[in-house]
Amino acid sequence: MRAGGKLLLTGGISTVEGSGGGGLASWALIAGNETVDGIGGTVHATYVPLADYSLTSEGVAIGIRDRLELSYAHQRFDTQKVGAALGLGRGFSFQQDIIGAKLRLAGDAVIDQDSLLPQIAIGVQYHIADRDAVIHAIGGAHAKGTDFYLAATKVLLAQSLVLGGTVRLTKANQFGLLGFGGDAHNHYSAQFEGSAGLLVTRRLLLGGEYRTKPDNLRFAREDRALDLFAAYAVTRNLTATAAYVDLGDIATIRHQRGALLSLQANF
Repeated sequence: MRAGGKLLLTGGISTVEGSGGGGLASWALIAGNETVDGIGGTVHATYVPLADYSLTSEGVAIGIRDRLELSYAHQRFDTQKVGAALGLGRGFSFQQDIIGAKLRLAGDAVIDQDSLLPQIAIGVQYHIADRDAVIHAIGGAHAKGTDFYLAATKVLLAQSLVLGGTVRLTKANQFGLLGFGGDAHNHYSAQFEGSAGLLVTRRLLLGGEYRTKPDNLRFAREDRALDLFAAYAVTRNLTATAAYVDLGDIATIRHQRGALLSLQANF
């Protein structure tokens, strides 16, 4: 085991789905501090308190020679008082497990500073939600589903910028917590995830993310998600992130805004 050779914050943090990236958007970067010389990884815990709901995510990711990433995350979405109003019961929760893999295809986001070619990766995430009966009752087609994505990320050291864009093929309703596909649409659609960050210091990254989502269910409109974040490398092995997050309308309840708080251990 080594301390790892990556520059601080250039591995990103963990998304709520467990992959390396921002809080909401997957990046082409591979999780962990290690370079092509070894194996690294991350462990994360994320809490997203919203106006009427809350989301927690815990997970791990392994980065193998900065080429292959394997990840796992468990999410719990708590309906709190809204659960009673929706007829589900106060504090009713939706949970899901997400198993992911990402492969770097070309480029190096940091080392290739003389080239405009970004780091490019493909990824897959398999979601397993736990509320089959409720998902079908609200119009969802499936409790399990698979996302596919193509990501490009570039770190511009001279400008202290991190830029990323991802196209995701998905049927997911609310990140998969409400299943996949629905009574309005039951086909894959291409969705966009964008992110930009400014390295204010070698330890502090400020930025924002924007993510579109499909609108598959008749009973409730689904909105885009966005955040404004600050990620701070406390040490080489610990990163703390705080963000303002806006997830729009969720299950007929409007204006779900709040915070995203995350701790990540890196090796």
